[in-house]
Amino acid sequence: MICASCHSTEAVTGETRCARCAPVTPFVPAGPPLRSPVGLGQATVVMLGLVGAGDAVAIWADLAKPSLLADSVLDIAQGALLIATAVVYLCWLWRVRANAEVFDASSQSMGRGWVIGGWFVPIVNFWFPRRIVLEAWDASAPQGRPAGHALVNWWWASWVASLLADRLLRRQYDTGLAGAWALVVTDALDLVAAALAAVVVLKLTRMQHEKALQGPLLPTTALG
Repeated sequence: MICASCHSTEAVTGETRCARCAPVTPFVPAGPPLRSPVGLGQATVVMLGLVGAGDAVAIWADLAKPSLLADSVLDIAQGALLIATAVVYLCWLWRVRANAEVFDASSQSMGRGWVIGGWFVPIVNFWFPRRIVLEAWDASAPQGRPAGHALVNWWWASWVASLLADRLLRRQYDTGLAGAWALVVTDALDLVAAALAAVVVLKLTRMQHEKALQGPLLPTTALG
């Protein structure tokens, strides 16, 4: 059969036009592109470092007992810093969770809305965030080299411990020497949790970056 367009070349089998005249079907990606977590990861680590520094200052204040005004200013500054850090951290976590779906959607058992909601819904906020991070962690691990969970588990244990200390110790010992040491323990646990969270962010960000550079699983945006 002769091509219906140029009338000079044999048409492709099953088509009315030849290979030269047939329209080229544009490539459509099979799914959403990867987006680099590097910038958000770096910003999150910086914010967590500031939180840790704030905890260190708070430990000093717990023991030194500065003026009431200085103590109040420190509490306000810590609160504002925690809120800002939470916003940046959740943006980073949303990014790595979306990338994890690109790497291995079947391993992500929870809806993406839980990336944020899991931190605020009572009861489930004691394990949902850890599960989301672990699933993204596993999906981002290099092929043939599964990543262990010890680092994530230590981070989450320290975070839960700091929450419990804040809710229990601060209420039980709010004055005197016992109250001062309760504050020291709470702030120290929060400092450890912030430090371990920063390491988790660095590790997971690096794993995703390296896995994206291993090969074109899907079209990716520029990483770095």
